[in-house]
Amino acid sequence: MDIRKKQRAVVEALEDVKGRDIVVFNVLRHSSIFERVVIASGDSNRQVNALAVSVQQKLKALGAKIYGVEGRRNGEWVLVDLGDIVVHAMHPAVRSYYNLEELWGGKEVTLKKEDKPKRPPAPKTHARAKTAPRRRRK
Repeated sequence: MDIRKKQRAVVEALEDVKGRDIVVFNVLRHSSIFERVVIASGDSNRQVNALAVSVQQKLKALGAKIYGVEGRRNGEWVLVDLGDIVVHAMHPAVRSYYNLEELWGGKEVTLKKEDKPKRPPAPKTHARAKTAPRRRRK
C-alpha cells in the first residue's frame, strides 16, 4: 500500500473517533525503520484506546498489516506499529511531558484534500423585485 494512502487512512481513522491535535511527521532522515510518525491526543483512557482500535480496524480492512500494539492496558499512551508508520495516541498531559514533536520534529507532512466530485451549480432562480411598503394617507 502506498505510504500516502496509508497515512491518509490513519488520519481519517483518528478523526472518526474525534482525535485531537493530529500531526504527521516524515522521519525518514531520523529512522531507517519507519517513514512516518503520527501523533494524536484523546481526552480519556477510553478515547485513547478507541483511537488505536479505529486505526487498527481501518487499516486491517484496507489490507495493511498491524505489527504490534503497546499500551492498551494502561490507556494513557497507545502505540500502533504499522511497519512504515508508527501511531501514538495519548493523553494531552502525557503528550506534553514526553514532547514527541520535539524528538521526531522533522518535516511535518501536510495532507492534500482528496478531490471530491464537484456538484453542478444550482439553477439560478429569479426573485421578484421587492417593492417598498405603501404608506397610508391620513
